[in-house]
Amino acid sequence: MKRAKSRPSAVDVEQALDNLDRRETMNVIEKLEKEQLRTDLVPFKVGDSVKVHSRIKEGDRERIQVFSGIVINKQGRGLRETFTVRRISYGEGVERVYPVNSPFIQKIEVEREGSVRRAKLYYLRKRVGKTATKVEEA
Repeated sequence: MKRAKSRPSAVDVEQALDNLDRRETMNVIEKLEKEQLRTDLVPFKVGDSVKVHSRIKEGDRERIQVFSGIVINKQGRGLRETFTVRRISYGEGVERVYPVNSPFIQKIEVEREGSVRRAKLYYLRKRVGKTATKVEEA
């Protein structure tokens, strides 16, 4: 016995149009995000020792500040991608989180590549002395 095909209800048609609108707006958002992605930065990974040159505004003046340390975390993707750099300053651990695509980052220099087997190096927070600044896992 064959079933008669039922017509889609008004609610079904409305939901389909709503889904189509969502897809189109997502495509527009993705296009806008693609335009703002930076391609001029050097690729780096977790465990690398890096120097981050960032622009700082102080009143009407602008200067470049260099923050060097070990990349302990990379997270997110697209425009929302961030990385965390950690260094020891006067015996105290200092961490800064930077958005990868920030216009305030002038450049990133990779001083030394680290060989690590983890995606997050949070265990470095507990280390003291030279072991906190060296990243080499066997």
